[in-house]
Amino acid sequence: MRSHLLNDGTADAYRLAVTQGVERMAKKIATTRRPFTGVTPDELAPVVSAVDLDQPLGDTTAALDELERLYLRDAVYFHHPHYLGHLNCPVVIPAVLGEAVLSAVNSSLDTWDQSAGGTLIERRLIDWTAERIGLGPAADGVFTSGGTQSNLQALLLAREEAKTSDLTRLRIFASECSHFSVQKSATLLGLGPDAVVSIPVDREKRMRAPLLAAELASCAADGLVPMAVVATAGTTDFGSIDPLPEIAGLTQRYGAWMHVDAAYGCGLLASPTRRHLLDGVEQADSVTVDYHKSFFQPVSSSALLVRDAGTLRHATYHADYLNPRRTLEERIPNQVDKSLQTTRRFDALKLWMTLRVMGADGIGGLFDEVCDLAAAGWELLDADPRFEVVVRPTLSTLVYRYVPEAVTSPALIDRANLYARKALFASGAAVVAGTKTAGRQYLKFTLLNPETTTADIAAVLDLIAGHAEQYLGENRLVSA
Repeated sequence: MRSHLLNDGTADAYRLAVTQGVERMAKKIATTRRPFTGVTPDELAPVVSAVDLDQPLGDTTAALDELERLYLRDAVYFHHPHYLGHLNCPVVIPAVLGEAVLSAVNSSLDTWDQSAGGTLIERRLIDWTAERIGLGPAADGVFTSGGTQSNLQALLLAREEAKTSDLTRLRIFASECSHFSVQKSATLLGLGPDAVVSIPVDREKRMRAPLLAAELASCAADGLVPMAVVATAGTTDFGSIDPLPEIAGLTQRYGAWMHVDAAYGCGLLASPTRRHLLDGVEQADSVTVDYHKSFFQPVSSSALLVRDAGTLRHATYHADYLNPRRTLEERIPNQVDKSLQTTRRFDALKLWMTLRVMGADGIGGLFDEVCDLAAAGWELLDADPRFEVVVRPTLSTLVYRYVPEAVTSPALIDRANLYARKALFASGAAVVAGTKTAGRQYLKFTLLNPETTTADIAAVLDLIAGHAEQYLGENRLVSA
């Protein structure tokens, strides 16, 4: 079976196999006419379970044919303009090329002796991102698996910088629209159930700075420790950006670590027209960025940036077989010294290839397009009497729901919107997300595809209205 190992003797076989897979995928992408087939778990699970993994097919073509039935035929395709669901983006070709290269070489970015130039490329991209943020000359960071890991590591650093052994006294402040990973991180870091203080938001779904100020003052008065304030630059549900300058002033006054979760809004760092929306981020102690959201990169491609490189020491452990202490004296750049992970993919290469082919303005221009599309979509929804929309978008997210004129039962309206989302997904014609606002069921467009048009949005809204009306027609007499 050595013929399957990638080496100097199998380079031709590698070329043929990968070319076959690329051609299969190119054809699939070119001929996909809807984002999803509507297949259900009950339909697909028996097909996958029936595969005997102890009996190999022994042939690339046969394996690809089987994969077509198990996965490719029914995959959810983010490149389709009617995929309007979660924070998933279509990917740019230079990044996909980078993915192919990094998989073949298979560098591990934990130590220099496993990656060499890969380490330097990642470090250069960290420096580039820190410069875009404005964190200053002492900044540093590391690539991560995603925003959840970045937020966890940021709060780990904040916990250690708080310099108290009594974890029950520590408090984290975040808006009620912040990502769930803030609460999850608090639990993983051993903080108490009351450690995360939720700050209400305004009509634009932005953290209310005066209420944060009051909570920080109360924290100090009670002898508690304000460990960190998590400001969000692009909330998952609304794309809203918290008032970063005001929050920065408060964290400085109360000695709290300021973390900015810009997993979604980081695309503004490359925007030729909207960079000002992140004003204040340069005052953060740490920043989360997800290139695999608004930089159009394949999953995963993310990073944590910090203002003070020295704080990354809280994630540093030494192993004699891997990164002994002497490597510090020898100035050997081991990325494991600043990462929660050990073995780690060279995900930075995807962003590197993208910047070298397209440039930052090219990426930022694509993000500007989807933000412009969201603004146009808001106009459509605001003018359509069938729908109500929650807030004018800052980035590329729209939260709305179908509200029939003749129905007054809030519970029935909730069920109609939930049904419409499920029916639309089952049809495969489009994919939209859902959420709750003020306890009521809403739908959500997350627009990250520059190929989506206002005509696509209008067509999907008509489909949603049709499904909701069908449900209401069948359930007019259902009591609320």
